[in-house]
Formats: sequence, structure tokens, C-alpha cells
Amino acid sequence: MSIEQITGRYLCVEVAGRQQRIYFEEAGQGRPVLCLHTAGSDTRQWRHILNDPEITAENRIIAFDMPWHGKSLPPEGFMTQEYLLTTEAYMETVLAVIRGLGLERPVLAGVSMGGRIALQLAVHHPEAFSGFLAIEASDFQPAWYDIDWFHRPDAHGGEMGAALVSTNISPYAPEAERANTMWMFMQSGPGVFRGDLSFYTQDDSLVGELHRIDTAKTPVHFIVGAYDFTCTPDDARRTAAQVAGATLSVMEEVGHFPMSEHPAGFRPFFVEGLARMPKAEVGA
Repeated sequence: MSIEQITGRYLCVEVAGRQQRIYFEEAGQGRPVLCLHTAGSDTRQWRHILNDPEITAENRIIAFDMPWHGKSLPPEGFMTQEYLLTTEAYMETVLAVIRGLGLERPVLAGVSMGGRIALQLAVHHPEAFSGFLAIEASDFQPAWYDIDWFHRPDAHGGEMGAALVSTNISPYAPEAERANTMWMFMQSGPGVFRGDLSFYTQDDSLVGELHRIDTAKTPVHFIVGAYDFTCTPDDARRTAAQVAGATLSVMEEVGHFPMSEHPAGFRPFFVEGLARMPKAEVGA
């Protein structure tokens, strides 16, 4: 029998004039590292990093469920609304969490849509962060699939989402973690994966803006899986090439959901990425 070191709590903040009750988990001490989950999933994707005693010995790892995801309920009145994530709402949510938790310029580590918003924040709000880990991240990825399949009356959206996810998981991923990763998507709320993918596949506002990132002030490190064909290594390289001073690593045995599908394959690249970020200020 064992008890994990992760603790979970709720943070109540205002985002775009609406109250949001946001669930977050954390472990460790030292430099704050705020971790963002992928589309259609939740903070459980980060459980292996949160439970890593060597990483948490010097880093306060924090991960939160976006509204509508995991244990973060949708806002009041959601039954009469269509969930469609926007860049502005996403950025404002991340910034609200930082303010609410009193974080002093955390490192931001985002995966997939989380990696996309990390780049948006690097462009628009770099002063709030000390550095960025853009994981499975690109400037824009148009859909090669019909996102409406994930919210139809004649199809199970969660199972459809898991089917899409399965194609982006590396063959090197342990079978148990492959199944766990797919299960999280099967539990996604109705229309949530579709609403996230609307942001991910239709918002091209980052195109042409990446040159504004100043990596001398806030370093940016890209990490991408060789078995990711939603955001391929070439997509990540194309994007990184637009950010002067950015660095990039390719994980040879990992797909689109690295921290969840193949924790052992992801860990050394995450540790390397953290080493590229500024250390916590003494006394901070």
C-alpha cells in the first residue's frame, strides 16, 4: 500500500467575467512549473511527472484541468451553450491560474493544444513566464479529420476520440499506458474534444507572429515525438525555425501524448527541457 505525493485542490477564479472552479494538482517545491494537458483530456496525463521525486525535489510541478475538463466543471449555464475554446479564453484562463496561485514567473509546459497556447503566451504575455516548453507544438495544424465526428447523436464521442488518439500513440508505448491514455479521452465530456479541436485546427492567429518571441528573455524549447503525425517533427522544426534562439529535441520512441503514453521515454527529454529553463530566483 502507498499514498502518492500528489495533492489536489480547487481554485476559484474569474475568467472573462465568469466564475470558474478549477481543479489543480501539485507536488514538489522550488521553481514553479505549470503543466497543460492536451485537447479532450485532463491533468491525469501528468501523473508520472507529478510523482517523480527527483523532478519534484527542485520543481513545484502544478497541473490543472481546464474548465469543462476532468474535475473542473463547466461554468454556470453551460447546458444552453456550445463549447468552443478560443485563444483569448485559453490565455486568460492560464493567466488567471497563475495569479490565483500566486506563481512568480513559472515555466510553462504545454502539450499539443497546450503547446500551441504556450507559444501564444510567449508572443503576447512573455512577462508572466520564465520560459516555455512547447511540446508537440506548432504554429498551425489544419484538421485532416472531421471534428464533428466527436460530437454526434449517432456516435460515441469519447470512443471516437480514443480512436483518433490511438493513431498518434507510439508503438513503443507500454500497453497499459496506451490503454490509460485512451481511457481519459473516452471520459471526455460531450463535445469537449470537438470544442478543443476547433481551437487547435481552425485558429491560425499564431502564423506570422512567432518572430516576436524574445528567447533572450524567455527561452523556448520544443519537444516532439517521432511518432506524432498530428504535429510531426517537421511541423515542430518549421515552427521552431521561426523563433530565433529556440531549441528542439525529437523523442525517437514517442508519439503525441508523451507524458501519458510513454512516461519513461518522455522523462529524459522533460528533464533536459527543464535544465534549459532559468533556475528559480533565490528567495523566491
